Amino acid sequence: MSQRRFTSEVAEWVKGVGLRPTKQRVALARLLFNHGHRHVTAEQLHSEAKAAEIPVSLATIYNTLNQFTRAGLLREVVVEPGRSYFDTNTDDHHHFYFEDSGSLRDIPGDQVELGNLPEAPAGTSVDRVDVIIRVRENQGHNAGRTSTG
Repeated sequence: MSQRRFTSEVAEWVKGVGLRPTKQRVALARLLFNHGHRHVTAEQLHSEAKAAEIPVSLATIYNTLNQFTRAGLLREVVVEPGRSYFDTNTDDHHHFYFEDSGSLRDIPGDQVELGNLPEAPAGTSVDRVDVIIRVRENQGHNAGRTSTG
């Protein structure tokens, strides 16, 4: 598919979710969705935009990511206060969070079973449940062993 045709399709897609297909939104959507499913921070996307010579501020990146999330194009995954990833996979799924590298890996939704959820507070309903399983790399082959001798 030609770059021009792909850009036109992205513009229509952005317009289809109720957003104005500005040059910056379309360029950022191309960066986000041209690589399959992935998890990206605002800072990572800003670096990619700079490398692609797309003139955009970090504030505009944050605004666009939040607009795309509200429109249902992305899913925000908050791994700790002040650290969010934006996920291009909006299907039902959960995540492994690798604390050593700060990366995320998808877990298919059917691999996590939830039970006994508390009743939602009055006047609310559960929108979705996000499970983040935090993992660390094992420290070498002798982790957990004691030395004898």
